[in-house]
Amino acid sequence: MKRRFGPDGVHLFDRSTGLNMLIDEVRIPRHQWSAAPRQVSIALTNTCDLACSYCYAPKHRAQLSTPQLCHWMDELDGAGCLGVGFGGGEPTLYGRLADVCAHAAERTQLAVTLTTHGHRWDAELIARLRGAVHFVRVSVDGVGATYERLRRRSFETLRERLELIGSSFAFGLNCVVNADTVDDLTAVAELAAWHGAAELLLLPESPTVRTTGITARVAAQMEEWVLAYPGPVRLAISEGWTAGLTVAIPLPREAGTRSYAHVDATGTVRPSSYSTAGQAIGADGILAALERLAAQESA
Repeated sequence: MKRRFGPDGVHLFDRSTGLNMLIDEVRIPRHQWSAAPRQVSIALTNTCDLACSYCYAPKHRAQLSTPQLCHWMDELDGAGCLGVGFGGGEPTLYGRLADVCAHAAERTQLAVTLTTHGHRWDAELIARLRGAVHFVRVSVDGVGATYERLRRRSFETLRERLELIGSSFAFGLNCVVNADTVDDLTAVAELAAWHGAAELLLLPESPTVRTTGITARVAAQMEEWVLAYPGPVRLAISEGWTAGLTVAIPLPREAGTRSYAHVDATGTVRPSSYSTAGQAIGADGILAALERLAAQESA
């Protein structure tokens, strides 16, 4: 199991099973805390073959260099990071996806997750990623006609892809919650249970240059649904959205960039994928950029 040291104690993590253990009886001196965030999301590319109206990803062309990315993963692994989450854009459009996943699996102790729309998955891609990806998150915003109107892809084809992905990987569903999708939450949860998903992650829509984000009325409707939810699939919600809900916070002292950071497709590290604050990752590496970002945030 990989060890991580922080203000809450010693965190042990097994990437193969997803098991987390916290030894909180131990107090770790500050100078021994792990330097890297616990989790880092990485946009491999801005390219996507869908055009969802509520997408927050930048639309200018950009993608990361594979050698640089592998070096950053080595740095993060050595500094106590537990996992990287590859997204985009659509990560399956990144030409060397299998190479970077294999590097993480074979050369580091990092857990690898992918966030994908799922439509490009086939037997060949699964064979290339099997053993190098530990969890797959499939974006499913609504079901049936709602899904097809928003994503402009066949819902039945999506279900075929979920069966294919679930045959080889642990996986979960992500659902952006807005006025279009909130009435489909029960059906999305049933879809997750039917296909054997381990988790349903709710993502209240964030404002973008094109959208205003989730409204107070829809947020209240979502919270009412969560409080009444009886299903078997574990629910999760994007960090920072806790109004009206009781959520588990196992590491309360590990906050900000000590907990999470995002790297965009230009090689800029940010506090989150929505943040305008950031620091370019230079020749001195990702940990140095994270230090500059922390200083910028506290100034």
